[in-house]
Amino acid sequence: MSIERLKRIDENRLEVPGDYKPGMRTKGIIYVDNVLEKELESESIEQVANVATLPGIVGVSLAMPDIHTGYGFPIGGVAAFDIKEGIISPGGVGYDINCGVRLLRSNLKKDKVITRLKELIDALYNEIPSGVGSKGKIRLGPEDEEKLLLKGARWAVEKGLGDISDLEKIESGGCLEGADPSIVSQKAYERGRSQQGTLGSGNHFLEVQYVDEIYDEKTANALGLFRDQITVMIHSGSRGFGHQVCTDFLEVMGRAVQKYNISLPDRELACAPFNSPEAQDYFAAMKAAANYAWGNRQCLMHWTRDVFMSVFNVSPSELGMTLIYDVAHNIAKIEEHIVNGKKKKLVVHRKGATRAFPPGHPELPAVYRNLGQPVLIPGDMGRASFVLIGTERAMNETFGSTCHGAGRVMSRHQAIRQAKGRAIWREMEDRGIIVRAAGRETLAEEMSEAYKDVSNVVEVVHNAGISLKVARLRPMGVIKG
Repeated sequence: MSIERLKRIDENRLEVPGDYKPGMRTKGIIYVDNVLEKELESESIEQVANVATLPGIVGVSLAMPDIHTGYGFPIGGVAAFDIKEGIISPGGVGYDINCGVRLLRSNLKKDKVITRLKELIDALYNEIPSGVGSKGKIRLGPEDEEKLLLKGARWAVEKGLGDISDLEKIESGGCLEGADPSIVSQKAYERGRSQQGTLGSGNHFLEVQYVDEIYDEKTANALGLFRDQITVMIHSGSRGFGHQVCTDFLEVMGRAVQKYNISLPDRELACAPFNSPEAQDYFAAMKAAANYAWGNRQCLMHWTRDVFMSVFNVSPSELGMTLIYDVAHNIAKIEEHIVNGKKKKLVVHRKGATRAFPPGHPELPAVYRNLGQPVLIPGDMGRASFVLIGTERAMNETFGSTCHGAGRVMSRHQAIRQAKGRAIWREMEDRGIIVRAAGRETLAEEMSEAYKDVSNVVEVVHNAGISLKVARLRPMGVIKG
């Protein structure tokens, strides 16, 4: 298949025609401009077309401008399915269930922090467990782990790790109802027992940033953002627990495909009819993993606040470190959307995509109801991250979705080869960014060149109107797994 077969709809969207490959039930749309089109992988285009073959798909198979090849669905993929006729697929959520981002604001300004930046980053690195297989300060017994899977971020708050006010600024209040811990395998429990409150590895990070550009003064003020302000972004997920849940249910779904006689162009799209026992079990286990992730990010935020208060010797009120928002990037949820003029319940899969609900949406917390949902888009560790706001156009065109980050242009192995002989940490320090990581290979995998320029990605979603720019954040110091 070839990119030449795609049709440009406008400057921000390409169409994957409904006859791109046999079996497609609908067309695909990829949000890319002429710049990002050059970085499109043929495999990821194929995956957009593959998703369009799945039973019960509603609307079109979508991909955001940070699209790259994933497992089954492309990363950056969005697809919605009818709850009666459609399916649910672990490949449409991913291995790192509820990998997501939360953003903290503070009263501190750049000039106060920069003089003690190394001390701060070292203290954060020592306090926040990171790296492959990292173990946290929390050891969960069976009863506590079960409560965490049911309560999510609320479990952490009840343990004294944060404030009750944090919960209203987390997508879904930091908890998906309907999780069933009894469905989760013993192996998943074992992997999750020591990893709650850990950053993890790969592209997960904790980043100290400052606001260097405001695009929408009114919205920035409403979010509590101002120029030269210190913010902190935390990117992590459900760790080994979520990975094991996905692994377990890919086996279940592989058998379900045969049982329900579902024809697939790629076995990685293994799925089951949404109302089947297999699908309902996966959905309940996925919710448990999503809740694990929200608890995880809540713990990380609490310890981050403690480090800042200790390093700068300030009280909680002086620091003013509060949550702006927390968004999920890898999740499937039942949502109401307008389809052909009628409200319809759909199973919306977002894999490497962010919810971007508009002003007035009932799922938004009261504090943001008139504003729209904050959208958090991290970039690579050397460039920038962005805050945007959700729009009505996103609801109409993308099931209330937008991009989730920069998107890789190099595999991890390619990046390691490219970085051979270089000291990435020193290159970063020369640019004024302090980096700490559990291993040299992590920094090589995560170097800026391994990613698309997030500014280009954000420009596409802004120009397309599916989320609008509010502020740009520049990195000062980064903790990498």
